[in-house]
Order: sequence, then structure tokens, then C-alpha cells
Amino acid sequence: MQRIRLRYTKRGRLRFTSHRDFQRAFERALRRAEVPMAYSAGFTPHPKVSYANAAPTGTGSEAEYLEIALTASRDPETLRVLLDESLPPGLDVVEAVEARTSGLADRLTASVWELRLDGVDPADAERAAEAFTGAATVEVQRMTKNGVRTFDARPAVVSLETHGSPADRPTDQPCAILRLVVRHVTPAVRPDDVLSGLRAVADLAPPVPAAVTRLAQGLFDEETGTVTDPLAPDREAAEARTAAPAAAATAPTPEGSA
Repeated sequence: MQRIRLRYTKRGRLRFTSHRDFQRAFERALRRAEVPMAYSAGFTPHPKVSYANAAPTGTGSEAEYLEIALTASRDPETLRVLLDESLPPGLDVVEAVEARTSGLADRLTASVWELRLDGVDPADAERAAEAFTGAATVEVQRMTKNGVRTFDARPAVVSLETHGSPADRPTDQPCAILRLVVRHVTPAVRPDDVLSGLRAVADLAPPVPAAVTRLAQGLFDEETGTVTDPLAPDREAAEARTAAPAAAATAPTPEGSA
């Protein structure tokens, strides 16, 4: 059985696609592309697809991940192209690698988010971000199926700072861009929780809903403070496997051997 790991995006209006909607669209794409999927056992078999840490509905993403199991081997890049062509524009399969290591979900420990705040002056956003990161605790509330839950959003936030200025502004209205790095903890701290925290600590309330995009997710590197590519170990393992036969073929033949 071959396992393939995919990175896909949610762009434009497709950011409003729920995870369940994406699952249905992806399973249709698997059928259109005639992917030789492995199926679960039981009375209602399902294609073996493992989804990892999907972005909330309404947020865009450049870094969503899943893994599929196949009954026959396929070239990852060829498979990527077929699946990408079978999905609507905005749900784009941008990378595919053969799984050669274990624990993809375990490598998704943090995310990098971009928060675009239309109508907010960058200086006000910077002051609010400094107030948030300088606070010992930032209590926020979230409605759950069991009622309102209050929790501290501050420990999960690694960094929160202004990041440049938008280059595609059609008007002279202010717009602030915040870059957020957040650990995946329990309870999960989402971008809207951080926005609630900014309102709580600095009274920052954008006049229109923020445009939120996940730029990356992966293993958080404590030394560099960066989020690493979760597919890199699979790529490196594939390259090492390819390089090994080539190295053996070019190795000098011992004297006296046939």
C-alpha cells in the first residue's frame, strides 16, 4: 500500500468552504481522477483519507494537509496534477510527496497566520499587538456546544506583530497586517480568539471582519522561532533513497572482483 501526503489551499471565496464540504469535493475528485484508493473495512467502506488540523470555516489557507492510501503505486506529481484539475479553483493541490516517515499529524504543532484588518491604522494595530504580547494573561470567551467557555489565549501565542503593508489597496483607507504564530494547544487558540483578545486588552475593533489566512503550519522550532515544513522529512527520505543506488553504481570496484 502506498501513502501519499498532499498540501492544498483554500483561496478566494472557497475560504468559506466548510471542512465537510471539502471532504465531499475531495472524494469526488478522487473518483474523477480514478485514483486507486484503499478503502476501510465494514458495512460502509470509506476511502482511506486522513485529514490533519483543518482551518476553520471562513479562513483562507496556503497550508492544509492530508494523507491518502492507495492500492497501487502512482507518481506523486502526476497524481497531484490530476487531483488539482478535478477540484474547483481555490481548492488547489499544490504539493504531493510519498509518505516515507510516520507521524505527519505530530509535526503540525504550530501555525503562521496573517490577519488583514481593513479600516485599522497600522500604528493602532502595532500598539494593540504589543499590549497583547506584554500581558500576562488574555482571557477570551468562546461559545461551545456546552455554553460559553472562558480561557487564557496568551500562552499559545508565540509572536504577534505588524507585518508590512498591503500592496493591493484600491483606496487610501488604512489597513493593518498582523502576522501571528500560534501553538496548537488544547483548547485550540484560533485567530478569532486572538482578535477577541486584542479587543479586550487594547480596545482594537476592526470596522469590518478580518481577512484571515493560514500561511504555514508545521513543527515549531524552539531555537529559530520558525514553523518548519512538515513534508520536508518525506522529501529528504525520498532523495536519500534515490541517491543510494546512484552512489552504489559509481562506487569503485574492489581489486580482484569479477
